[in-house]
Amino acid sequence: MKSASPFSFPVSPALAAKLAKLGLTRDADLVLHLPLRWEDETRITPIRDLLPGETAQVQAVVTEASVAYRPRRMLTVTVEDASGVLGIRFLNFYPSHVKLFQPGASLRFSGEVRGGFLGLEMVHPRFVKADDETPLPTQLTPVYPTTAGLGQATLRKLVDRALAAPIADTLPAEWLAELDLPELEPSIRLLHRPPLECALSELESRRHPAWQRLAFDELLAQQLSLAAARRQRTSRRSPPLSPRARLTTAFARALPFALTPAQARAWQEISSDLALPHPMRRLLQGDVGSGKTVVAALACLQAIENGFQAAFMAPTEILAEQHYRKLAPGLSALGIRCAWVSGGQRKAERAAAWEAIAGGEADLAFGTHALFQEAGSFRALGLVVVDEQHRFGVGQRLALMQKGAEPHQLMMSATPIPRTLAMSFLADLDVSVIDELPPGRTPIVTKLVGAARRDDVLARVREACLAGGQAYWVCPLIEESEKLQLQTAQDTWAALSEQLSELRIGLVHGRLKPDEKQAVMAAFQAHEIDLLVATTVIEVGVDVPNAALMVIEHAERMGLAQLHQLRGRVGRGSRESVCVLLYETPLSDLARARLKVIFELTDGFEIARQDLLLRGPGELLGHRQSGLPMLRFADLERDVALLEAARDLARRCLVDHPDVAARHMERWIGPRQALTSI
Repeated sequence: MKSASPFSFPVSPALAAKLAKLGLTRDADLVLHLPLRWEDETRITPIRDLLPGETAQVQAVVTEASVAYRPRRMLTVTVEDASGVLGIRFLNFYPSHVKLFQPGASLRFSGEVRGGFLGLEMVHPRFVKADDETPLPTQLTPVYPTTAGLGQATLRKLVDRALAAPIADTLPAEWLAELDLPELEPSIRLLHRPPLECALSELESRRHPAWQRLAFDELLAQQLSLAAARRQRTSRRSPPLSPRARLTTAFARALPFALTPAQARAWQEISSDLALPHPMRRLLQGDVGSGKTVVAALACLQAIENGFQAAFMAPTEILAEQHYRKLAPGLSALGIRCAWVSGGQRKAERAAAWEAIAGGEADLAFGTHALFQEAGSFRALGLVVVDEQHRFGVGQRLALMQKGAEPHQLMMSATPIPRTLAMSFLADLDVSVIDELPPGRTPIVTKLVGAARRDDVLARVREACLAGGQAYWVCPLIEESEKLQLQTAQDTWAALSEQLSELRIGLVHGRLKPDEKQAVMAAFQAHEIDLLVATTVIEVGVDVPNAALMVIEHAERMGLAQLHQLRGRVGRGSRESVCVLLYETPLSDLARARLKVIFELTDGFEIARQDLLLRGPGELLGHRQSGLPMLRFADLERDVALLEAARDLARRCLVDHPDVAARHMERWIGPRQALTSI
């Protein structure tokens, strides 16, 4: 029996599977599947009027076609009209193409015109059988985002079928007038089939009012979804963790420094949230070295002094263990029992840690993803701290949430989130910002050095270490491959050991066993190692004040956030700190732009804003793997005014017009509405 089509018209299962790859599972998705660009196929250009570099359409007759090998196999076709001759080349083709291009065949070719050895030509143009009697389109031709095996002609037919039905507007006319936005149906139809009088430049720049309407609707749906998630969260119950000021006050007094005003402000916001009877979901963000860990420790203590447990999770063993070793001694002095859980532990050690956690003998558990991946349980989990939260997918964080009835959650990020990004993608969270560094932090000088001057860098490292300092040498990230990173790290360590034989050189990478890794880091902290060769595992969490020099190889291959994080490993003591970015030439435009930003800026928030412009929100937030729909039509830099209007309307709409909110989210988000704040 044939399965029912998910659309209102027949679609084969094979075609439905291809459409699903594009996120098209219903008529509404096709209606909102808007073109990437448009081709003007409404006119024919005589061959004699063609110019190199322009995109044009010609009506011509085949005079010759042959398969040649020069140097690779290709199909060459010569066509002509009354005004001239044009060459056509296909590097990839089928036998059916050869049969189609028989001398005398009349076709239309559309594509970019190039200058060739024998005159003007088109390479891989679009083509269709046509003669002088075949009518020309009266509208611009849309070109849609597609996937393998799904042609433009098929997509156009499917979109046309979906557009056959009327498109109801989800927003009342008076709201549109207030917002100065056009109606939805004419906007959508114009973008799918623009009339000839529409300026392509205005359409492609997305400044056209029709695009503005689509961008606003998308932002409104996102804001409604996140606001609904916030409302749902505040309707759930969590244990109120009131500030009892016993452990927290004792811990703060024992610190060798006073909290900065920004730390104190963030702590008060978190403390107040913990006292509420619904689950806290707060993001604590601050630049590298701003003191987020101390604030998180205070939050854990507030949970513990209320009789609950806390979990402190980090994405890497080095960072998780750094938190454990940094905080555990001071906490133990207050009578806090700490446990350590990691995938690299011996089975018996891990079992003992889980037994202590489940029995309530451990107040605070530190660990990596092993805290949620394993079957262990907490006796009374009241708070979860997630460091570098963007590295964990939503599903991973949810797994840890389920180990407690409804624990509070504090997420931390040293990758500052630009304001527009926080407004857009983190609207369901409360955000605390530590926007100042502790006093005494020395500024870091950043130097860009071409790889040809490597010997000068080696001399600088030798000089710094022999003068009593320490240095990092970070190996290049060639690919997302631990194996390749490991080989590179070992090769670099071997080469530097030979070139800088008078120095004590250590090596740390992700493949070392936890105790081996810790031994190397402990030796570096004790100044038993002068130069630490490392992969990017030291990106976060490493704190050695005497290390004031960092060299990053192949800096052009790394992202801005990673470069900023790595640079933050120095500048933690009284020595003048330098970060040397070694780069290879030639540089791509993107690499050049990244290096310019990291060289000129030290403010993590401004670096994050530039990162947003270069990379987009998906990678910056780690949401590509989380399932949260990314923006397709709105641009957070260009559409700030629309975002603010959407945020304000979403708040009113949910309270006063829940039916409008429901209709709007159904159209734009549909089955994905299940995504809520966790």
